[in-house]
Amino acid sequence: MSISQHVVASRFFIGEVTRTRQMVYMLAFNAMLVLSAYVQFPLPFSPVPVTAQTMAVLACGLFLGPTRGALTVIAYLIEGIMGLPVFAGGAAGMARLLGPTGGFLIGFVAAAYIVGLLSAKTQTMGYGKLTAVLSLGTAVIFIPGLAVLSLFAPQGSLLTMGLYPFLPGAAVKVVLMSTALSAYKRIRRTMY
Repeated sequence: MSISQHVVASRFFIGEVTRTRQMVYMLAFNAMLVLSAYVQFPLPFSPVPVTAQTMAVLACGLFLGPTRGALTVIAYLIEGIMGLPVFAGGAAGMARLLGPTGGFLIGFVAAAYIVGLLSAKTQTMGYGKLTAVLSLGTAVIFIPGLAVLSLFAPQGSLLTMGLYPFLPGAAVKVVLMSTALSAYKRIRRTMY
């Protein structure tokens, strides 16, 4: 087990990470990504729905580390490209990657990797650091997302279609994750 895997595993108390456990975790997080895609709220003025996927992507990086987190997201994208109904609302196919939401999907891979990398390099991660890492991961999703959406959005409407409506939800997701994970770590420490 590499040092970064050990740090991530010990931080979240998931025990020794054997190869079998790594595969089980990757499959579990892949399933979480799929399920989170079904938690969506379409916006009438944007082709990009509000989903729970960003939370699942960030969790992949935090818990699985950079490489396994990114590979789990890549596997998810391959499943969707192959026709499995894993994208938002049960959509599938290559058209999702080539359409207005494709940049956000690609951003998922980068975000999982970066969050995993930063998490693994930080020995202790309190609420503030965790919030900063998750916020950066969220920004990483928006960058390619907005770049691709700009090809489809009418001139002058990019930010109102792809950024502004999502910022409050993104902030809530980051705060919820930071709070839940910090509470989880405190509870686990008192139990053991």
